[in-house]
Amino acid sequence: MADYHDDLRLAHVLADSADATTMERFKALDLKVETKPDMTPVSEADKAAEELIRTQLQRARPRDAVLGEEFGSEGSGPRRWVVDPIDGTKNYVRGVPVWATLIALMERGEGGDRPVVGVVSAPALGRRWWAAEGLGAYTGRSLSSATRLRVSQVGKLADASFGYSSLGGWEERGRLNAFLDLTRACWRTRGYGDFWSYMMVAEGAVDICAEPELSLWDMAACSIVVQEAGGNFTGLDGRPGPHSGNAAASNGLLHEELLSYLG
Repeated sequence: MADYHDDLRLAHVLADSADATTMERFKALDLKVETKPDMTPVSEADKAAEELIRTQLQRARPRDAVLGEEFGSEGSGPRRWVVDPIDGTKNYVRGVPVWATLIALMERGEGGDRPVVGVVSAPALGRRWWAAEGLGAYTGRSLSSATRLRVSQVGKLADASFGYSSLGGWEERGRLNAFLDLTRACWRTRGYGDFWSYMMVAEGAVDICAEPELSLWDMAACSIVVQEAGGNFTGLDGRPGPHSGNAAASNGLLHEELLSYLG
């Protein structure tokens, strides 16, 4: 098995730099926000953080490709860094602290590209989560000060906590009734949103979560954290990994039931 310690350390360095950039502009009264063609917001902090990450990767890993939400794809090869500079931009621009920088390394293998390193850094919450293939998943302040992550052992949907982002996406895709049926079957439901639901699945605080429409940069880092914590991360179609354009994550024990409602 490949050793991803150096890549994981680099991902933490990248996250440290991004955190400094995003926190400097968080709640700034003169923050510049634009609307992208897909009608979602992008702030100057999104762009600055991604540019900084790309610059550092160019120096440290010049042979690796990069895919980012704001500036697209660059380079080619079997290794590709996938970056979402601010996951939760709508929260960021409104002063809500639930947002994070997502950094993943994907590597090409026999089954296609798979995430092998992931860091999810939420500086306004004072939290960071990370994982690397074969090394487990952790949360903490640094590599040397960390707690191992484990998913829950809840085995019944009636006892499960379900995290989601919003209702609108399910309604737009004609799946609102199925989504509501799932919420009625669960013990508890909460709209944590974006990366946070997946990290709480990895922590064992939430048992299942799902979103109907996502991009690769929304999922790559989250997927390996969930998987290395012992959970399951697929598309709503059951395809493993972050490749389906949507996501279903669970502690593994409840995954088939989750997909039976939403898949």
